Amino acid sequence: MTDMMSNNTTDTDLSQYQDVLDIDANIHRIVKNLELLAYINPLNIAQERKEFFKSKYTHEPKFKYRKLKFKPYKLHRMFFSQRLERIEDEDIRSLYKDIIYTYSGLVQCIETISESNSKFYFNSLRFFGTPTEKMVENAKFILHFQNEELVEKKHDAILSTEEAEAFFINYRELYDFDFTIKTSSAMSAAAMVSNKDRSLILKKGHLYSQHELNVLAHHEIGVHLVTTFNAIDQPLKIFSNGFPNNVETQEGLAVMSEYMSGNLTLNRLKELAYRVIATDSLIKGYSFADTFDLIHSQYKLDRERAFNITLRTHRGGGFTKDALYLSGLKKIYDLHKSNTNFDNMLLGKCSLEYNPIIEKMKGLNLVLPAAHHAKSFDVQLNNNPTIDFILNNLK
Repeated sequence: MTDMMSNNTTDTDLSQYQDVLDIDANIHRIVKNLELLAYINPLNIAQERKEFFKSKYTHEPKFKYRKLKFKPYKLHRMFFSQRLERIEDEDIRSLYKDIIYTYSGLVQCIETISESNSKFYFNSLRFFGTPTEKMVENAKFILHFQNEELVEKKHDAILSTEEAEAFFINYRELYDFDFTIKTSSAMSAAAMVSNKDRSLILKKGHLYSQHELNVLAHHEIGVHLVTTFNAIDQPLKIFSNGFPNNVETQEGLAVMSEYMSGNLTLNRLKELAYRVIATDSLIKGYSFADTFDLIHSQYKLDRERAFNITLRTHRGGGFTKDALYLSGLKKIYDLHKSNTNFDNMLLGKCSLEYNPIIEKMKGLNLVLPAAHHAKSFDVQLNNNPTIDFILNNLK
């Protein structure tokens, strides 16, 4: 397979929007190598997990992080030197103003990882927000349901990273784009996509179940890599770098693909609910050990998963992104149930609140049709009535 680079951009004369294209290209040059997840994942997870368990859950982990490969002040100066007044269309100009403020906020997040005085946490709050009361109530509603008995063999975590890699090499053949598969020990998730490198990264030493591989295939490849490769074909690099507030929409799409493919379980919904509860604990000033105690001792989640959820929330100094998966799923699910089209969200790293401007730019030929298709959205395969009951009754 080859990287399907489109020549469609040459078929339309976009010279009248040269100022938009120039500013978009300028911003792309500034941010193309910036990925928050590349900096936020600690380098010494295994050591700190061992110390934490050895201390009987009292040790406050001291995580180490990658050093910055850029000069933050220089990037901020470059962002705010863009001549936005040259963009004649008021809506597009407003979009790029939002983009500059968003990316500057991203740089602030990265440059304050693990700094004292909770600097990263407050930047994370500005960038990702905090769980609302409604989000916390939704999480508690999900956690009231009795756990499923997962007795089928496909739920047994017995597959090595090498076996997982073989599975994804085979699964890759379903799509007409190519991506690399890498492994890393410096990550909290079982798998993640690097948008910059167009790669799927698997957690080294993790044991996967066949069900987990199915979930990851639809979540990571079926949405995150589909949008990565769709964005490549777009005249504007904002589709690759990401619209403001795209995380909630993109993670909502990714979990929705788990639902559509028949792979969304109550246990998975509970995992998303635990993440909301853990993120909410940050607002209350909980330490790492406090959040772990809440998830493990009070909510009775096993210690390995409780540690991973606590790690995801406390890394960097307080990371609030994880609260957005559940709220994003609810928004996409409601659109699906009302037969509202959300195809634009798969054109790249898009967000629902910017759909009107995406529609407008389509009419100006600044947005091209999607080159790649999210296969899980073809047919609804969920046959678990409990999942539908829960999603229908979230607020």
